[in-house]
Amino acid sequence: MSTAYHTPVLCDAAVRILVSDPSWTYVDGTLGGGGHAEAICRRLSESGHLIACDRDEDALAFSRERLAGFAGRITFVHTDLGSLGSHIRQGPIGGLLLDLGVSSFQLDEGSRGFSFQGVHPLDMRMDRRQQRTAAEVVNTSSERILSDILFRYGEERSAWRIARAIVVRRPLETTSELRRVVEEAVGPRFLVKSLARVFQALRIEVNQELDQLRRVLETVTPLVCAGGRVVVISYHSLEDRIVKEFFRREAADRIPSAHRLVPDQVRIPVLRILTRRPIVPAPEEVKENPRARSAKLRAAEKVVEAGYDAGSGDRPA
Repeated sequence: MSTAYHTPVLCDAAVRILVSDPSWTYVDGTLGGGGHAEAICRRLSESGHLIACDRDEDALAFSRERLAGFAGRITFVHTDLGSLGSHIRQGPIGGLLLDLGVSSFQLDEGSRGFSFQGVHPLDMRMDRRQQRTAAEVVNTSSERILSDILFRYGEERSAWRIARAIVVRRPLETTSELRRVVEEAVGPRFLVKSLARVFQALRIEVNQELDQLRRVLETVTPLVCAGGRVVVISYHSLEDRIVKEFFRREAADRIPSAHRLVPDQVRIPVLRILTRRPIVPAPEEVKENPRARSAKLRAAEKVVEAGYDAGSGDRPA
């Protein structure tokens, strides 16, 4: 396993916003290489605790070793985002951090099939326990469904043309075979951008990333105590839009009636938005870590009491 797993993006800003009380329990829902988790642990007091979660066994193995010095103050959980809420039902949390997308290690580890460079299996599973791979999506989906996946999750304008080419040329088993099909469909001029969008779309579909994001926001935010924060770093517009709309909805003090003769329904806001505009990396960070260039950080604070204090009760195991 690589020793340079992943450079945490917007680490200082994320941790500074997240940890409002060092004695509380926090959740890192996307542990990855443990960069954000290490920074969180360094800010916690002796009574503080971190629940570190990831669906990738390689990430958990790497971070267990990296964070061995914080044993006793950190709990590791192998779970996807959609199921994360079930692991913290027994206790309160002071905040949730999500660093979305794919890690540098996953991209660079060719055998995972996330990158269009090289010749590797069409896998793209973040959790290798699941059965469905990118190869299955490519080789069994109809032309219409493939086109919809590429357009919806990759925002690829040549989605129909690429989907048709895939159906004609399949079965496809490797990343290089898929790359050749995309090149035949779109030509060399915009090839790199189309490849990036196609691979992103398939990865999102295989791992159900957008549904997972919606589920974790809906299920875990209610478990955050008043004064706790939800911090999300996203890397493309689809993720960012979900986070932005969720924060806006939960921060609203009324629900529009959608009819001019019916008054709006007044409600108590659940969240207070802390980032009216998303925080983005400074030029210096992008220069050191080019994969940070598209990152956007949004944060909100819980203003409705969840029914407990984040420093009390049993910590989840």
